[in-house]
Amino acid sequence: MKLLTAIVPCYNEEQAVPFFYEEMKKTIAIFGAKYPDVEFELLFVDDGSTDHTLDVVKELRKADERVRYVSFSRNFGKEAAIYAGIEKSKGDYVVLMDADLQDPPSLLPEMYAAIAEEGYDSAATRRTTRKGEPPIRSFFARCFYRLMGKLSKTEIVDGARDYRIMTRTMADAILSMREYNRFTKGIYGWVGFKTKWLEYENIERVAGETKWSFWKLFAYSLEGIVAFSTTPLALAMGFGLLFCIAAFIMIVVIIIRASIFGDPTSGWPSMVCIILLLGGIQLFCIGIMGQYLSKTYLETKNRPIYISREEV
Repeated sequence: MKLLTAIVPCYNEEQAVPFFYEEMKKTIAIFGAKYPDVEFELLFVDDGSTDHTLDVVKELRKADERVRYVSFSRNFGKEAAIYAGIEKSKGDYVVLMDADLQDPPSLLPEMYAAIAEEGYDSAATRRTTRKGEPPIRSFFARCFYRLMGKLSKTEIVDGARDYRIMTRTMADAILSMREYNRFTKGIYGWVGFKTKWLEYENIERVAGETKWSFWKLFAYSLEGIVAFSTTPLALAMGFGLLFCIAAFIMIVVIIIRASIFGDPTSGWPSMVCIILLLGGIQLFCIGIMGQYLSKTYLETKNRPIYISREEV
């Protein structure tokens, strides 16, 4: 028998968890008819929820021994929950899923077939549409993926979800990357392995509300850029070189003009504009370097990615 671990990060999902569990029971029954040699375990990772998510999971555990859980001491974020789930999983195969049913469990048999029958190391999903999302959020999401495609050598697929099944070998490769500042979508691409992509249209949440605000997504995108590209540092150096050349040219122009036409008094507005421009460029470049420095600072502290308060 082979074991497949379904990892389900949860943060204030008490309304969605029962729907997810019932849907998974149906999928497991269908899955078992096609692959009778595969057993399931459901590993819920409670990311410091402030509602009754953990209590709901505990009730499921009483009724079904296939349910396991890990509860954090506080909210460490979804990236930490994903890492903890992979680390605590026992399965020969690992699948990451959201509790809100935006990752349809009905795709699981097809995803498993890609690994078991077609020789892939991983089967991942991506959305073909962003129906139901605010337009401005969809616009910036597309801009982010286009930007990452230009800045980073690591492949990050537009519309990629965390919904992915992988072999134990690939899961262990992800665990070997113990960096504190995690961007899993980039880590998937960095570790490599043969991946099959499955597409589906966006599905709205079954219950509850999204925990990802615009600003949280913006901060997460910055995390990805800093983690998987040094291009911003090169741009900062390019800005410095460009303005050094411009300054040298302007010095030559001023000397020639003063030699030919004298030295008429220039207006102060143009000088103020130049000072503000250069000052803004300098602060922008310092900010870029500060982002990389702050990530380095956090990595050198070697803090744990998460702290478990309770687990089964």
